[in-house]
Amino acid sequence: MEMPLQHQVMGYDRTSAIFSPDGHLLQVEYAEKTVRLGSASIGMVVSDGIVIVADRRVRDKLLLTESMAKIYEIDSHIGATAAGILSDARVLVQKAQVAAQQNRVMYDHPIDTETIVKDIADVKQTFTQYGGARPFGIAMLIGGIDANDKKNIFTTDVTGNYFGFRATAIGENDEKIKEILRKEYKENLSIDGGIKLSVSIFKRILGKNFDVERLEAAYVGAKDKKFIRLSGDEVSKFAK
Repeated sequence: MEMPLQHQVMGYDRTSAIFSPDGHLLQVEYAEKTVRLGSASIGMVVSDGIVIVADRRVRDKLLLTESMAKIYEIDSHIGATAAGILSDARVLVQKAQVAAQQNRVMYDHPIDTETIVKDIADVKQTFTQYGGARPFGIAMLIGGIDANDKKNIFTTDVTGNYFGFRATAIGENDEKIKEILRKEYKENLSIDGGIKLSVSIFKRILGKNFDVERLEAAYVGAKDKKFIRLSGDEVSKFAK
């Protein structure tokens, strides 16, 4: 939705701490547009774990694909990805990693996925409330399996809201991807089935621009609760 020009002229978009007369935080809405320009990621809960598949949007053959990691390990049982300004994501991922390790040291127990999500969402919310800093220009998708065997997929948006899902997407074409997920996602999918469905969705969404080398995948298995990253040839087999 385009904002009236007079709002910008009057300076309502100079800081995230000023509401426009019709109740908008314009800097926050600009950040949300940045998220929609970011490459997409898909996350889903499956019968034997959780799955995350991300489009790295790698186009330059000179780049080392492993240096373009878009899926991050928060703890041995939690993974995350982001859409938008990935350098912003790196800052929040590092905060989440420290929180996860502190929880293990203090309580000798792995941190719950939702606790990590709340911490990230709280930081994001703070940057929509005070002047002198811009909002984080990212949405994050976080998945993990807790000590009580609960399988989780959450997303956090620019404003600091967070929601849990069985399957969802963030980034470019997220609504088109969600529409396919509503029709084709099933909770009895295996990890392999979830990755295969995600790769198939990217193939349809990207069309002639599809290249399996663009994709990165990760999962956490319900049995061992270990984060495993897949790339290159390991993802290619799911595109056949």
